[in-house]
Amino acid sequence: MKVAVLGAGAIGAYVGAALHRAGADVHLIARGPHLAAMRQHGVRVLSPRGDFTARPHATDDPAEVGPVDHVFLGLKATSYAACGPLVEPLLQDRTTVIAAQNGIPWWYFHRHGGPHDGHRVESVDPGGTVSAVLAPERAIGCVVYAATELEGPGVVRHLEGTRFSIGEPDRSVSKRCLEFSETMQAGGLKCPVEAELRDDIWIKLLGNISFNPISALTRATMREMCLHDTTRGVIEQMMTETLSVAAALGCRPAISVERRLAGAERVGDHRTSTLQDLEKGKPLELDVLLAAVVELAAITGVPVPTLRTVGAISDLLASTTAPATRSAA
Repeated sequence: MKVAVLGAGAIGAYVGAALHRAGADVHLIARGPHLAAMRQHGVRVLSPRGDFTARPHATDDPAEVGPVDHVFLGLKATSYAACGPLVEPLLQDRTTVIAAQNGIPWWYFHRHGGPHDGHRVESVDPGGTVSAVLAPERAIGCVVYAATELEGPGVVRHLEGTRFSIGEPDRSVSKRCLEFSETMQAGGLKCPVEAELRDDIWIKLLGNISFNPISALTRATMREMCLHDTTRGVIEQMMTETLSVAAALGCRPAISVERRLAGAERVGDHRTSTLQDLEKGKPLELDVLLAAVVELAAITGVPVPTLRTVGAISDLLASTTAPATRSAA
């Protein structure tokens, strides 16, 4: 199995190292000091489950890699529409794209069934620019439950979690999903194939849609947001509205607001990825987390006043802090 990891940052390099350890033909596509370190020393993974080093091929040129079976996409969703020149050399007729993306993916309504089948979510696929680059037919959904960070160039610190749930947009258990899942498991990761992956998307989104924008607006950690009574109330309302949108689309995430808040409080003084991006001057990945759900609320007729208010303020923050978006990682 030949895999290209496009955007081999913390999550991408961690997955690539695991797949390489399982015997896959892995190619990491990155840039800068991180790429130089991986070329020279490989990927060093520091984990409570045991440290290890993997030495897959690393490059900044996808043409050097050529067509692959699977592209694992570690880019931020803000870079998808511009990633065509990087993706194109990696594609053959049957190549899949597995995007480690938070929030609502561009393929969400592809083969969804029902009244919204084929609907384009403008917030995540404006004018079809993402679908033009990443054809929905290639998509395998992926919900990441692992936390990693780059401790330094070429060094990935694995903090917790090893689960990468995957699934087909049409809810089938496909050969291509099983192939990828088996190799991930052989590399030491959990990778269940879920027929109803959209339920997992909403479970993960329940936290991202609330904690991520609030943390960027307040600079607060997970614990601080949970322990501040009035802020906790806003987060509860955002989660409740989100569950109402999910239900209107036929999803029933198997988690309650109370359980989600309790889990977040246990995380402690962790800064969300959106807050970290803000502090590093990177684009804020809020369209797929928040604007998309407000858009879905509009097409389903679900009132989401709290989401709309936080979304408007967050959009102003994003527009006043937005750097130039880059297409590689």
